[in-house]
Amino acid sequence: MSVKGESGQMTVEFVVVFPVLIIVAVIAVNALLFLSECAAFDRVAREAVRVHATSPAYGQSTEQSVARVEQVLKGQCDKEYLDARVSVSGGTLGHTRYTAELLFRPTLFGMGMRSEVFGVSLPPLRHTVTMTVDAYKPGVLL
Repeated sequence: MSVKGESGQMTVEFVVVFPVLIIVAVIAVNALLFLSECAAFDRVAREAVRVHATSPAYGQSTEQSVARVEQVLKGQCDKEYLDARVSVSGGTLGHTRYTAELLFRPTLFGMGMRSEVFGVSLPPLRHTVTMTVDAYKPGVLL
């Protein structure tokens, strides 16, 4: 039996719950996408440092190695919501530390999102990978 006042209650409940479900889905998709991109970035960054920085060509400077590593990473991060940066710093005992950083901007199921919502800035998520290379022993990673 149905009471006359309960007509359309299910529709009203759906209208109230549906935006919440969409928000939860966007958060879940972005979290999984970020984790997936981080895993791929870790693999590619380590491989790029191993190939281009551990055994530089004769006369190749550290800045050129950084440029080559960054070029490989930017090729991997060719999506509009990703960006990559590489920096280098001198370590102890002649070691060189390469730091690769992934910048991830949340998306709305693949479409770009605004960088600000209701006056609140949404900074990109950052993920870094650091590798140390021994300049005196080519091919050695620490």
